[in-house]
Amino acid sequence: MYKASDTRYDGMNYRGCGESGLKLSEVSLGFWHNFSDRDNFENMKKLCFTAFDNGITHFDLANNYGPEAGSAEKNFGRILKEYLAPYRDEIIISTKAGYYMWPGPYGDGGSRKYLLSSLDASLSRMGVDYVDIFYHHRMTPDTPLEETMGALASAVQSGKALYVGLSNYNGETMARAAAILKELKCPFVINQNSYSIFNRNIERNGLKDTAANLKKGIICYCPLDQGLLTDRYLKGIPEDSRMAKGDEFLKPAALNNEKLSKLKALNEIAQERGQTLAQMALAWLLHHEDVTSVLIGASKTEQLLDNINATKNTLFTKEELEKIENIALR
Repeated sequence: MYKASDTRYDGMNYRGCGESGLKLSEVSLGFWHNFSDRDNFENMKKLCFTAFDNGITHFDLANNYGPEAGSAEKNFGRILKEYLAPYRDEIIISTKAGYYMWPGPYGDGGSRKYLLSSLDASLSRMGVDYVDIFYHHRMTPDTPLEETMGALASAVQSGKALYVGLSNYNGETMARAAAILKELKCPFVINQNSYSIFNRNIERNGLKDTAANLKKGIICYCPLDQGLLTDRYLKGIPEDSRMAKGDEFLKPAALNNEKLSKLKALNEIAQERGQTLAQMALAWLLHHEDVTSVLIGASKTEQLLDNINATKNTLFTKEELEKIENIALR
């Protein structure tokens, strides 16, 4: 049987989700990749054990993570039941609904029918009575915002979620949603959005500033820009990489000569800091005080440990920050 490390909390830092009482580990483990029925179950276990043994308390899922959709939740549920159940009160489990899950008009979007049905199915797959955070996964303009937020509030009122979050919202829509949730007395605590040295969309669409003004947390997914911000692609495309295997979200066109030049220049700064490129990319996000956590995916425990080590140095000089901006945004 698995026994968690007695020193699991010694090396990790924990940050509050905005002004709420909920804290997340600075690094969280995402289940978007590497936890499907096509992946090795023994490796899934190792990733979860390594994460928890090193202070990662937040495991992030969604109804559609797989493939097939739902398989990541099912595999996590098995790991939780067989190995991590004694530690459930030390673990933050989050899941989401918003993207396509089943045929017909009730298996996608932001309707009350879809969100609450999907949450019930997620709880069943994971074998839990509640999740700690339930997110609406994306903005859905064809559904009234009041209906979607009302569904999130119902999830909390029913005891099936402790907190709620919003994912892939812009600043304006998030502010409207936050006002509705406040009126419903629903604990909305965090936003999940793509954010990295290369991807500054939340700086442009108002999400980052609005979250700070409203004192809501931010957790960043794709912090390594789908794996580009690592040393894996510094010499081109490895044969065994996601990009070489035709990954839907990481196309060879993303690694043009200009991007490769930027990666090499950023890697030089990372080396001067005594970090890997991945560590510096994560540290850059964590140097922002309004970022609660960075959400990483890993296929090997070595990757996971390397990423966790990013938390040891999140301070940057003014000169380093200026160099990064000049490289990334030129």
